Amino acid sequence: MHYNRMDLTNSRETENQTSVQEFILLGFPGTWYFRMSLVVLFSVMYMLTILGNVSIIALVWTHPQFHTPMYFFLCNLSFLEIWFTTACVPKAIGVMLGTSQTISFTVCLLQLFFFLSMGSTECFLLAVMAYDRYLAICHPLRYSSLMNSTIIVWLALISWLCGFLAISVLASLISRLSFCGPNIINHFVCDIDSWIALSCTDTSLIELAAFIISIIVVVVSCAITLVSYFYIISTILRIPSAQGRQKAFSTCSAHLSVVTIWYGSITFLYVKPTAQSSLDLNKTINIFSTVVTPILNPFIYTLRNKEVKEALAKAFSRM
Repeated sequence: MHYNRMDLTNSRETENQTSVQEFILLGFPGTWYFRMSLVVLFSVMYMLTILGNVSIIALVWTHPQFHTPMYFFLCNLSFLEIWFTTACVPKAIGVMLGTSQTISFTVCLLQLFFFLSMGSTECFLLAVMAYDRYLAICHPLRYSSLMNSTIIVWLALISWLCGFLAISVLASLISRLSFCGPNIINHFVCDIDSWIALSCTDTSLIELAAFIISIIVVVVSCAITLVSYFYIISTILRIPSAQGRQKAFSTCSAHLSVVTIWYGSITFLYVKPTAQSSLDLNKTINIFSTVVTPILNPFIYTLRNKEVKEALAKAFSRM
């Protein structure tokens, strides 16, 4: 049996393209003290994130006065934040400790899928929460009929389904990429920009798909949120009494704070036509969406809400 030189070359190229079966996460290079400081910081913030979001879910579950659409969506958001940060932070801590820097192709793809899916779901949930506040403030007499138990369950379910379905398309495309080396990911998580930078195959289709999905998920959900708040602020400004305006604004100020932080970071990271940007800068900005925002959500919603603070104080006094 005879093989020509072209066949042998193609065989070697195919073998090289499928040779990378695992990646090495670089994390944050630096001195041992710098990395240990980050480990402590990430660990404390992760524990506070879990504690804060679990406390919100338990509080709403055990107190009937919080069985309202607003707190139902807040529970969904808290549940999402628990898994969103769990998909990234424990692995990041292992990377910085130097005990878990390698990650297989399959696990890396799964982390990317859940990381982006839950991030997309958060965009839709924040838009739904803004719409809920719009109905509560702009149409208070019709609010109970417009936001009944069936509708809120469907809105939450659609948010989760849309978030995961949108990223399923992108994950399917990414799974077809080939990697010939190097296999070092300049990040603490499996981020899409890092995958595109390492791939030795054409990534133009994936970059286009990622841009279109980002536009659909981020821009559309952000537009719904902004339009809702435009009508909310317009309605609040027409309230004659200063006390009435303050009370109305207090019901949505916490959500507005979370929205500003969240959309500010993810718009920079994902709404761009190409992935060829600074991976070091992306890694730094990603800290806000993966570590900072999940811990801020429970504190912002509780510290700005008098009812929640009182209920928490009573719960801790009993304990």
